[in-house]
Amino acid sequence: MRPRVEEVRIQGLGVIDEAVLELSPGFNVVTGETGAGKTMVVTGLGLLFGGRADPSRIRPGADRATIEGTLVIEPVGRVAQQVEDIGGEVDEGELIISRTVSAEGRSRAWLGGRTVPVGTLTYLADDLVAVHGQMDQQRLLQPARQRAALDRYAGNDLVKPLRAYTQAYKRHKQVAAQLEELTTRARERAQEADMLRFGLDEIEKVDPKPGEDVELRGEEERLSHADALRGAATSAHTALLGDPMQTADGGRDVISLLGEARAAVDAVRDFDAELAGMADRLAEAGYLISDVATDLAAYAESVEADPARLAAVQERRALLSGLIRKYGEDSASVLAWAQRSAARLGELEGDDDRIGELGREHEELTVRLTELAAELTKVREAAAERFGRAVTEELTALAMPHARVVVQLTRTADFGPEGVDEVELRMAAHPAAPPLPLNKGASGGELSRVMLAIEVVFAGADPVPTFVFDEVDAGVGGKAAVEIGRRLARLARTAQVIVVTHLPQVAAFADQHLVVEKTSDGSVVRSGVVTLDHEGRVRELSRMLAGMEDSELGRAHAEELLGLAAADR
Repeated sequence: MRPRVEEVRIQGLGVIDEAVLELSPGFNVVTGETGAGKTMVVTGLGLLFGGRADPSRIRPGADRATIEGTLVIEPVGRVAQQVEDIGGEVDEGELIISRTVSAEGRSRAWLGGRTVPVGTLTYLADDLVAVHGQMDQQRLLQPARQRAALDRYAGNDLVKPLRAYTQAYKRHKQVAAQLEELTTRARERAQEADMLRFGLDEIEKVDPKPGEDVELRGEEERLSHADALRGAATSAHTALLGDPMQTADGGRDVISLLGEARAAVDAVRDFDAELAGMADRLAEAGYLISDVATDLAAYAESVEADPARLAAVQERRALLSGLIRKYGEDSASVLAWAQRSAARLGELEGDDDRIGELGREHEELTVRLTELAAELTKVREAAAERFGRAVTEELTALAMPHARVVVQLTRTADFGPEGVDEVELRMAAHPAAPPLPLNKGASGGELSRVMLAIEVVFAGADPVPTFVFDEVDAGVGGKAAVEIGRRLARLARTAQVIVVTHLPQVAAFADQHLVVEKTSDGSVVRSGVVTLDHEGRVRELSRMLAGMEDSELGRAHAEELLGLAAADR
């Protein structure tokens, strides 16, 4: 199932007060008297798919124009995925798109129930619709679209070389970027390497150890307060055991007092178990105090003022502090910085070798890309020649017998993602005229026919689900008009086609015929867009042919046209 527009609702646009168009999957034509609002149908479709908003198109008296479209799409296809990616919803294969334009020029858009930028509709339209109005034949006027369309027209001949080129191009771009980074930043890299070498050399000279800064800080504290520490330990020892230089009555030490307390309790411990427990605890306290006193004596003996060692510790701490100030929060982080920097320095010192390797690979890839690009150009040139002939033949049948379309390939200076070819469609209006870009070589009516010819040729190679044409038959009639109708019907075999026309020869080929009718006050209301049955088509074609709906001659001619179209299917 290919995507298609199922229904379009238009409110407040031009002469249209309100109109609903129910569209078939095939060839739809919209007809009506001059000024009935047929072109507003194309304008509405253009707005629905992101076209430029023009406040002057809003119906007088209305504060805004609203266009809503119901599309049938693949529930798990690419378009559905794009809608879901932005938070919209697709309900059982139906997608609702809405656009409003205020009289002040403000525009809002909704996609699957979600407010989106108008540009999102334009992006989505690339996969859904090609709108060709008198002033907005945009799709195939874009150079990138022209190259992409030509590539699809070239078919399988281009697939393999283009895939090989794309892979080589991506690698070539990566290598070029790496070379650029390495060569343009040579000075910065050299400065970085010098800084790293200086830091690593500085750290190597000091040779810090993990936790060394903490250990030295403690040692400096002890050495700086050696006398105070030794005096405190000695005083504490004396308080616990007493001063051996004093007489027995010289002082009361802790051990003596504990001994007296223990002796007093031991004398009566057998009379009460609770008191006996206290006596044991006094004994334990005595042993503990003796141990502490012994340790204090040993500590006091070990603590000595050492000015030389203190100076050495302070000097070492100064060196470590200098490193910590530059490279980390402590000695461990300084060592971690040194490890990382050594690895980075190894990378920087290996850049010269890397530059050489990348340079050789870049040269090889350049040669390979040149060969692949030439192969792409050869395939495109062959496809361009076939395409030009096919479109020119179509134009001959579309009342432009002297027109000629060519595809001009221009080589770019640099490699691009798709090769070195710039593709431009050009048209010569007559044999003596030089081929010019499409938007310069054809008038508005001619450009519509050129677009039709191109779309017919590209129908199998550049598939678009829905095509919209406004006045594609401008300036032609008779046999040429029949051929336009025939080619639109041919295009409708692979896509939905919506055409606004004033030619009965074109309208006769439609699968569904819609007529726009104005009310007495000149507006188009909801009932003003009618889907015609066979009898209705005969009457409308008769009006278009003879200016009279009930003309016998007109009706006979209308029946003849419908028969011709039916036979052609």
